[in-house]
Amino acid sequence: MTPDPALRTRTIALVGLMGVGKSSIGRRLSAVLDLPFHDADDEIEKAAGRSIAEIFAERGETEFRDGERRVIARLLDEAPHVLATGGGAFMNPETRRLIKQKAISVWLKADIEILARRVARKDHRPLLRGKDAKAVLSELAEARYPAYAEADLTVEIGDAPHQVGLDAVLAALSAHAGVAGEKAAAS
Repeated sequence: MTPDPALRTRTIALVGLMGVGKSSIGRRLSAVLDLPFHDADDEIEKAAGRSIAEIFAERGETEFRDGERRVIARLLDEAPHVLATGGGAFMNPETRRLIKQKAISVWLKADIEILARRVARKDHRPLLRGKDAKAVLSELAEARYPAYAEADLTVEIGDAPHQVGLDAVLAALSAHAGVAGEKAAAS
């Protein structure tokens, strides 16, 4: 499938819970669309000169979220790209407003069971340290899903390989671009 050139005109911001595949699918999406890829977490670490775990330990979540907001605002001022946001980034009203204004937001969604299985493989997520992943993810889902639901698009990822998720994202983006194009032509 050749992607619609209209998909290259705005930044595409991927939002969703940890472990859903924002970075993995985002890298693949950027390659298919021939757009740069930015992972907000990586950009935060570069800007701070330390890991996210260190930022959480030394400065706390509030300071981390403030830095995250500033980094995402800077990235949204750049040329169109694919942006993988941190799981909590879209909770910030200012970040959500900027993403709505400057990007197309895509909520990647998967069952909590799938996410818990995925995140259990690694021990680098500060919100999960020493806690039951499924319980934490369930709490995060309850708190975050209302904000995620404000995304322009929702794509159910499931437990399929990332390529299947990528294809679903591309299909949703193409349909969205087609609808936007029809609305513009009608006005």
